[in-house]
Amino acid sequence: MRSPYEVLIKPVVSEKSTKLMEENKYTFKVDPKANKIEIKHAVETAFKVNVVDVRTMRVPGKLKRQGRTQGYTPSWKKAIVTIKAGQRIPIFEE
Repeated sequence: MRSPYEVLIKPVVSEKSTKLMEENKYTFKVDPKANKIEIKHAVETAFKVNVVDVRTMRVPGKLKRQGRTQGYTPSWKKAIVTIKAGQRIPIFEE
């Protein structure tokens, strides 16, 4: 098993993800090669919570332009993790 800090890259803080926190759902940017079992294990060991559900999706890169040149932002993988009711991840609340 990989270290939790190799699987979880960073938390995603957006308007939608903050609204999901009210439903005990937390959003993370994860390693593109990580599967749901690895993500569940990483969240449980890093934050000492019980994970109920993990949903993953791939976010495609967007076309960006700067003058005449154009390119794509990198694609990445996102995981929405549902934890047991009554538990919290304090890193998001700061």
